[in-house]
Amino acid sequence: MNTPLALIVEDTEEIADFFSMALQMAGFETETALTGDVAMERLAAITPDVLVLDLHLPEVQGGDILHYVRAEQRLAGTHVIIVTADARGAESLRESADLVLVKPVGLAQLRDLAKRMITS
Repeated sequence: MNTPLALIVEDTEEIADFFSMALQMAGFETETALTGDVAMERLAAITPDVLVLDLHLPEVQGGDILHYVRAEQRLAGTHVIIVTADARGAESLRESADLVLVKPVGLAQLRDLAKRMITS
């Protein structure tokens, strides 16, 4: 079995590193994009199993990235976890995401939820 891939889209490097560590503990290979435009470039080139997505990003907003993922047939199997401090903004996207988490998020929480997504 191939190692699952997670793309983490988070503009705060320390938080991105934290999310990356949680997902690596769950058995994922991880990539990080610190801006929305970099995330879009990577999504054009890769098909992640899980996308961890902040909403407020430089260049391209998280909601626009989510809409792209849901419209792109190649990414139909990608699970999207919105992780944001913007509970109101996340609520408007809840139906398009697989999971919405409001920051702060614990290491074990993200690890366990991401792992459950690919094993179910």
